[in-house]
Amino acid sequence: MPADDLEQQIAALHPASFAWALACTRWNATEAEEVLQAVYLSILEGRARFDGRSTFKTWLFSVVRNMAARARRRHWLEARAPWRAFLGGAPEPGPHEAVASEQHGAQVRRALGTLPARQREVLDLVFFHEMSVEQAAQVMDVSPGTARTHYHRGKLRLLELLGPEDPR
Repeated sequence: MPADDLEQQIAALHPASFAWALACTRWNATEAEEVLQAVYLSILEGRARFDGRSTFKTWLFSVVRNMAARARRRHWLEARAPWRAFLGGAPEPGPHEAVASEQHGAQVRRALGTLPARQREVLDLVFFHEMSVEQAAQVMDVSPGTARTHYHRGKLRLLELLGPEDPR
């Protein structure tokens, strides 16, 4: 893919990519920014290359998810490092910013946060990033059947947690 096309596609998907990075970092805006910066750097340096086997958006979201997982592992290891005691403890976490200010949005986020990781991921990709369950499966690196199962179970659990839709 030519560099100009790559930059245009990344720019067009930046808001959705940032929202996905937030979901992958459990709504930690500082961590999401770091993950997205690492993703863009990886793409620009050629370590992550789009090969056309899926849509660009699906591929980009996969890269974001994988980079967020690496960041989580790195943070986990750093928090348990033997030299941590000599450095004065762990740094304070960044402020958690709400993605939506509406009360319903906060309620949905809380409910999503109680779901198992795979259910939460597939619902986020399908509901908020307008992917099909099959595209979500590619991002999550699971089979479509597995993604459908997590999608179905997640929807049922959300319905239990949120109750019936308000018929206003």
